[in-house]
Amino acid sequence: MQLKNDLYLRALRREPTERTPVWLMRQAGRYLPEYREVRAKAGDFMTLAGTPEMACEVTIQPLERFPLDAAIIFSDILTIPDAMGLGLHFVQGEGPRFTDPITDAAQIAQLPVPDAEDLQYVMDAISLTVKTLDGRVPLIGFAGSPWTLFTYMIENGGSKTFAKSKAMLYKNPEAAHQLLDKLAQSTVKYLIGQIQSGASAVQIFDSWGGALSPADFKTFSLRYMQQIVDGIKDAGYSDTPVVLFSKGANQSLTALSETGCHGLGVDWTINLDDALKLTGGQVALQGNLDPATLYAPDDHIDQAVKQILDSYGNQPGHIFNLGHGMQPDMQPEKVAVLVDAVRRHSQR
Repeated sequence: MQLKNDLYLRALRREPTERTPVWLMRQAGRYLPEYREVRAKAGDFMTLAGTPEMACEVTIQPLERFPLDAAIIFSDILTIPDAMGLGLHFVQGEGPRFTDPITDAAQIAQLPVPDAEDLQYVMDAISLTVKTLDGRVPLIGFAGSPWTLFTYMIENGGSKTFAKSKAMLYKNPEAAHQLLDKLAQSTVKYLIGQIQSGASAVQIFDSWGGALSPADFKTFSLRYMQQIVDGIKDAGYSDTPVVLFSKGANQSLTALSETGCHGLGVDWTINLDDALKLTGGQVALQGNLDPATLYAPDDHIDQAVKQILDSYGNQPGHIFNLGHGMQPDMQPEKVAVLVDAVRRHSQR
């Protein structure tokens, strides 16, 4: 399908663009009253994510409000562990939980490697959303990184210390690598399914990459993201851009840029000109406004946007985004200020 707006894809290929494209992580979410209405109608998060019509509706909601340059499918990073049989559910006020979290190596040995068809509801949501968008903007598919999924499966939710996960890395590295490999294999199949269903690009969210030392990051996170990038290319999809976003892992930006991915997400704890030096212009960079800036007065948001655009400079390959996701208590009006500032200040 011919895209009416392909700025995001051109920026990922580091081609010149007439302005910097912009989209935001968690742009479809609880800060929007129209999202909260659909969420209430669904009754629970998994029903919402698992019903293609509802997932499509909330994916497109932010585009109805703001002139964004990409949509990202509404889903969750924990769909793969759920398809492996862990029983994903969400506890009010606490977040994701599994009925059967991973506690030993025997469980890991028994885990299946799901196919894309085991997550058909995501594929259906992508197909429907692409059809509904009708070329308006590209649709981004996504998955969690193997290391990030590993932590949720072993901690049974989020964690501040990742004590159980790291204990497994050090006490039973063989079992840890077996689980990470199964997750990487599943993710390759999952993302290829998303591409075949119509996703124009895919992003891997390595939310907890920064919890590892640089050496452990290479061994337990980067290695498996590399496996995914290679797997997508080997399947004949080397033209589909892959973006890696490893939050808190700025010390590994050079190594990440050498994976063969098209773009890297950058969090707000590094300046973009420094990130450019570390990546040597090999990849597009996506980011990197501190999401908390959206609590600031409008003129502060405007100046913060300008500062990031100036930091990147005039070379191609920048996609404006937050350094992490939107928060539920943020005001939609502030997103409008941000998007307008990007469009004004980046006009070439």
